[in-house]
Amino acid sequence: MTSILSWHARSAACQQCDQHCRAEFPVGGDRRMDVVSLKGAKCLRHALVLSTLSGKTLRVEKIRENSERPGLAPHEACLLRLIEKVTNGTVVEISPTGTSLRFKPGIVVGGANLRHDCGKSRAIGFFLEPLILLSLFGKKPTSITLTGITNDDVDPSVDCFRSVTLLLLREFGVGEDDLQKPLRLQINKRGMRPLAGGEVFLHCPTVKAIKSVRVLDEGMVKRVRGIAYSANTPPHMTMRMVDGARGVLNKLLADVYIFTDHMSGAKAGLSPGYGLALIGESTTGSRVYTEESCSAGARGDGNNGKGEPGGGAAEPGFGEGEGGPGGRGVQLVPEMLGENAARTLLEEIKRGGYVDSSHQALALTLCALSSQDGISQLRMGPLTPHSVEILRLIQKFFKIKFKIAPEQQSKTLFLSCIGAGIKNQSSSLN
Repeated sequence: MTSILSWHARSAACQQCDQHCRAEFPVGGDRRMDVVSLKGAKCLRHALVLSTLSGKTLRVEKIRENSERPGLAPHEACLLRLIEKVTNGTVVEISPTGTSLRFKPGIVVGGANLRHDCGKSRAIGFFLEPLILLSLFGKKPTSITLTGITNDDVDPSVDCFRSVTLLLLREFGVGEDDLQKPLRLQINKRGMRPLAGGEVFLHCPTVKAIKSVRVLDEGMVKRVRGIAYSANTPPHMTMRMVDGARGVLNKLLADVYIFTDHMSGAKAGLSPGYGLALIGESTTGSRVYTEESCSAGARGDGNNGKGEPGGGAAEPGFGEGEGGPGGRGVQLVPEMLGENAARTLLEEIKRGGYVDSSHQALALTLCALSSQDGISQLRMGPLTPHSVEILRLIQKFFKIKFKIAPEQQSKTLFLSCIGAGIKNQSSSLN
């Protein structure tokens, strides 16, 4: 059973006692080499995933110790509850102030007809990546309904996962088993900030192992696809975003097609908002994704980097401190939002690489988990600060180092490694 202690004690007296709380977490039966110690909440979400897949206990101290709101954030506690639902035997111990955490991973079991409320602190996209990575190594396929925010200006949206992330996972052999239902993400309701109300359904099959990949040719962008969505707003807002984006993209490329998705009533969630997601598809199958969104509750907290803020309060692209392409908190008119999305896509294409910057961390993690029968090789653009932190975490948990070779002409990087060969020991596939 997972035991989560209260982290709501925020008084100065409790903070002074925090050094005594660390003594409450003895290593006990854990061997010293099976424990990874970290400081701060930076990349905490990714550390929890790597801890579970490696079987190593995770100890984290000084979690926002000097912040006005010290300790675990609500979305991090929510993630721990989600991990509890898809695992068996996980033990979580949190100090009264919430600034110290001991996480002893259990076994991923998956399951059907699961349901989880992601809350209103972070979007569903914040929880999807760790959920998918864990579910791949489950005893059974995972079918789960997630409720919360589907699109915002901080986290990767559900459209990003459906249009790009799932296809990237297939490159690593996910969903190749014909005996299982395919990897699928279905958007039932859209939910914008601040009141959310969105709902998505995820079915994730299990795998025996992640296969190694060799994707070095990014190709040339041959077409752009996209989706302009709106919820609880006039339907013409979507067309205005399309006009703004096409005004920029059609000067460079003729094959541009953007779908519209207007939702109202029960399927539109509880708050009004709109946004535009764009995908650049290349001749070799790579995809580059960008998105701009606008809602009544835009965060505007500055977490818009595709890199994690030093405090670890949010994650970029995919991680703690991950912010999305937005984060401005500015209410943009639809035409301007469309233009911004198109220009952001062009900037992302200019960076180069087979995967865009928001998918770097996921691709690096999959390479580190891949089988040892071959060398995984990836071509990427300049690494984001968050991706650099992920490389450090991978080395801590799996002792895996990537060889990085820059190419001066294209200013891209060639990354290669031999994976840890993580296998699904509990799946019925074996």
